Amino acid sequence: MADVLGDGRVVDVLDRAVWGINPVLDLAYSDPLGIKRRTFEPTDPERGAAEAVLDAVAWVLDVIKFPGTAAWSVMSDDQRSQWWTTRLGALNTVVVAFPGIFGVLLSRLPIQDLLAFANQAVVLVAVAREHGVTERDQQVDLLASVLCRREVESRSVLSGENLAEQPVTSVDETWRPFALIGTLWRTAKTFRAISDELHKRPQRAKPYEMAGKIPVIGVVADYLGERGALIRASAAGEKWIAIRTKNATTVG
Repeated sequence: MADVLGDGRVVDVLDRAVWGINPVLDLAYSDPLGIKRRTFEPTDPERGAAEAVLDAVAWVLDVIKFPGTAAWSVMSDDQRSQWWTTRLGALNTVVVAFPGIFGVLLSRLPIQDLLAFANQAVVLVAVAREHGVTERDQQVDLLASVLCRREVESRSVLSGENLAEQPVTSVDETWRPFALIGTLWRTAKTFRAISDELHKRPQRAKPYEMAGKIPVIGVVADYLGERGALIRASAAGEKWIAIRTKNATTVG
């Protein structure tokens, strides 16, 4: 069946989504309180109680290898890409799977597909950045290929004139609690404009999809199913990046 939406409409929505995702991912690297900086410094044995608390927080961030910590600094690009899939992806997937607690009662509503689509988009952009794909039009091309099964050249499609300017993130917004999760909801709302594309993304395996219709246990099935779908989306994204990089090297 022919696509109802043209490439221009899809690319425009994906561009607006990427426009909002990148600044939030940047927040992960910020360190205005100097907590992550402590992971690079030796612990002061004569520190006070307040300093001990900050050191404890820094230790936790270092253990989970949060961006900007000492542990993060020694990771390879592949390891950092995997971090976004396993850490951020796992956290966001909890939100994606939650409607599954109601089973078939919410199976006809698009909220879960919207959140899953948004989750895969956020993680794919994060993975792309770790592999040096930082130009927004290239990130849009990646999302179009993996999530919408469309091979496009977004810069040509938009003729460069509709590419949105990068938003300026305020200090208040930067430190809003759970900013990385918050962007999942905002991105999902953006994707409502291309709801016909949602079914093209990497999907849950059939057994998980069937189990997801059962109230209560459906949330577990949805979580496992969406985790698998996210991993496949991430792998497809890395394959797309590798092919593009190889072709660019060949042409160069």
